[in-house]
Amino acid sequence: MNRDSLKALIDGIACGAVSREKAFERLSSLDYEDLGFARLDHHRALRTGVPVVVFCQGKSDSQIIDIFTALAEKEEFVIGTRLSPEVHGRISPELPEHGYSPEAKVVWRGEAPRVEEGFVAVLSAGTADIPVAEEAACVCSLLGSRVKTFFDVGIAGIHRLLSIVPEISGASCIVAAAGMEGTLPGVVAGLVPCPVIALPVSVGYGTGLSGFSALFTMLNSCAAGMSVVNIDNGFGAGYMAHKINSANRKESD
Repeated sequence: MNRDSLKALIDGIACGAVSREKAFERLSSLDYEDLGFARLDHHRALRTGVPVVVFCQGKSDSQIIDIFTALAEKEEFVIGTRLSPEVHGRISPELPEHGYSPEAKVVWRGEAPRVEEGFVAVLSAGTADIPVAEEAACVCSLLGSRVKTFFDVGIAGIHRLLSIVPEISGASCIVAAAGMEGTLPGVVAGLVPCPVIALPVSVGYGTGLSGFSALFTMLNSCAAGMSVVNIDNGFGAGYMAHKINSANRKESD
């Protein structure tokens, strides 16, 4: 149940279309649902504005199917991340109404309310960083924000980045994904007025340390107005970018 559904329920109670018993039954189900191997938080959308997001990696096929089936019974909108194309190929017959992005490894059902104003820019330093950037872009878009992507604009050919600065400067928020030494977000933060979310990617040679070198560069950046998420955490970056974009919308209302 989301906020709109709750308001509709309250209106139904007020006009007598929904009985007290039916309302109690619906509201009491918002605690959590125990599947044995998972406890589904059906109240999260009311608390945070976004329902439970399922991290699919590490779960069995049957667990993923059971979780999504249970969520679909009570939630109008569901997202799952880190679902590999191989696993999706096996379970897709059991989830016929779900969309899927193999690039982002994101699966979803339903649609979130759209944010009419503002947009989020998602950048990747290199082509190898695109899968993580795609996760951020896909999640942010599914949550309701308008997203524009700009890939392969790293500092090795900084003219590529400079050419898009006028456009990305109008964003409510920017997600900049980078592996190797991870310089892109800091450079971007020094060029634009909006908040920048630095997204380190586990791409690079030996001393890249599977994304730690990029992470340390971003954490130690002297550019203000930039925050950093975990290595390869496209979901976290996209979620936060949507929150920022939504907050900007509320301030302008």
